[in-house]
Amino acid sequence: MLGRTANGLFWMFRYLERAENTARLLDAGLRMALTRDLVTAEEEWRSVIETSGQRQSYEAKHSSYTGMQAWNFMLRERDNPASIICMFSAVRQNARLARNAISGELWEAINENWLEIDEQLAKPVGENKVLDAVKTIRRAGTMARGALIGSMLREEGYHFAQAGMFIERADSIARILDIKYYLLLPSLSYVGSSLDTGQWDTVLRSVSGDRAYRWLNAGRIDARGICEFLILDDRFPRSLAFCHSELRSNLAALARLHGTEGECNALMREADTKITDLTIEEIFEQGLHEFLTEFMSSNAAIGNAIASDYRFLS
Repeated sequence: MLGRTANGLFWMFRYLERAENTARLLDAGLRMALTRDLVTAEEEWRSVIETSGQRQSYEAKHSSYTGMQAWNFMLRERDNPASIICMFSAVRQNARLARNAISGELWEAINENWLEIDEQLAKPVGENKVLDAVKTIRRAGTMARGALIGSMLREEGYHFAQAGMFIERADSIARILDIKYYLLLPSLSYVGSSLDTGQWDTVLRSVSGDRAYRWLNAGRIDARGICEFLILDDRFPRSLAFCHSELRSNLAALARLHGTEGECNALMREADTKITDLTIEEIFEQGLHEFLTEFMSSNAAIGNAIASDYRFLS
């Protein structure tokens, strides 16, 4: 497979995962803001923008955090490369680049959803339409993954797409946890308060883990328990442990297909040794921020090594 095609598949699913993660975060923010007064709702939107990594670009355009400004910036701001419209455009561009390596079903899922999203976001999205837009984006991700799993040969293209998806998903979960723990609470005095509990509930909703976590923990919202769930519970498909397990499997499959291992496989083994058999107590003793920073650095290094090993720019 040409490096350009592998690059297209890898980044198609990275951008798809990133767009869907942003939509999930936006959905959680909408639900939280609806239960707050005007002042507190603005703080919720600040938290959402902060968590999405868009604060600097947002504040370059806006001086306040009203809901309509915030969700339109995240959904449809063409000058914001992290907006969903820009990311889904990149999904489609990469799908076109890899058109001969993907199934007809996957191309249709990407192209048809792009046309619907582009139409929905052509004009500013009002309060009565924003949840519809979020649902469309989340459905697009579900349909594309379903087409990938249900119609693609388990050859190189499939494994590059899966690797991109799990690299991006792991990075997103780690960033959400890190931002929450260090930036979203305005003061240590809020720890354990209703605001703190609400913020952790937002974290769970933003990764679609609220029902699974409550089922496992009898509805108890606890920072340590949530961190353990999102980092170490390999039953949950958005935990760091699950993402690394799937990434390891797909990189091993690529190595078998190519008849040799690369730097990405070595870095994957090194990352595994740092998370295997780790307990949440050991993570907190080390420092959650320090652990997550190291994890994100390792995750990024694996992504860069994949690009180098498989000559994505060739």
